Amino acid sequence: MENNSARQIAHVLTEALPYIQRFTGKTIVVKYGGNAMIDERLKNSFARDIVLLKLVGINPVVVHGGGPQIGQLLQRLGKTSEFVQGMRVTDSETMDVVEMVLGGLVNKEIVNLINRHGGSAVGLTGKDGDLVRARKIMVKQRSPETDEPEIIDLGHVGEVESIDPSVVNTLVHGNFIPVIAPIGVGGDGRSYNINADLVAGKMAEILKAEKLILLTNTAGILDKQGALLTGLSLTEVDSLIEDGTISGGMIPKTHCATDALKGGVNSVHIIDGRVDHAVLLELLTDRGIGTLLLRR
Repeated sequence: MENNSARQIAHVLTEALPYIQRFTGKTIVVKYGGNAMIDERLKNSFARDIVLLKLVGINPVVVHGGGPQIGQLLQRLGKTSEFVQGMRVTDSETMDVVEMVLGGLVNKEIVNLINRHGGSAVGLTGKDGDLVRARKIMVKQRSPETDEPEIIDLGHVGEVESIDPSVVNTLVHGNFIPVIAPIGVGGDGRSYNINADLVAGKMAEILKAEKLILLTNTAGILDKQGALLTGLSLTEVDSLIEDGTISGGMIPKTHCATDALKGGVNSVHIIDGRVDHAVLLELLTDRGIGTLLLRR
């Protein structure tokens, strides 16, 4: 029995070898969110995955979300969360909470977790080293009462205007693991909350990353029968959106993935963060566990 177990371990290690050789020295951006950030077992398996990647010569860069944690603290403070088109309306008071939760509590918890498992992580927000420049978002919403669309001011909600990767490159080359909270600074000097998928996608483009990995609470992109789709091209993704196979919350995530591919990232993986060691299984095994999107 022990012999079989040893053989199985040896098989897993040899299966991983060509992937390690292929990705050594390459940068991989991982968007960390969902259940993987809440469940203790999954949090620890994620941290160990990131540490292992760094130890075998791959350069992980982590970008994290934290929407549920922001919502919980706002609720405790007696502040109601309002959403428009899936984006949190963020006044100055709410932005203070966002900065405290994303840039403080959540960011430092991830840093601490990675460090406890033997890595050397450093926490950043987009404000550090002028990393993420933000542009304020205004959204249009159609109203039945008027012909003209209503323009809604979401407050401190932004999109990525530009990224200066100098501080991230310095950390990566210094053998550190950057952990980035998706807060940017505008030309007006104000802080802006930016969707973590968008920051991860742009970060992957600017860093010329080999891969972008998006952790989700689903198995990946599914067909209409619920079967997992993988090895998708940009054209195939467009068709799946058009025929309604990709719908709801998966549409913005898929757009983020295709934008990264068009921006030069070699491949994007949308994977199930509810699976133990999801990152390692997707990167270093033959079968993988999620949806792979390819630039072809």
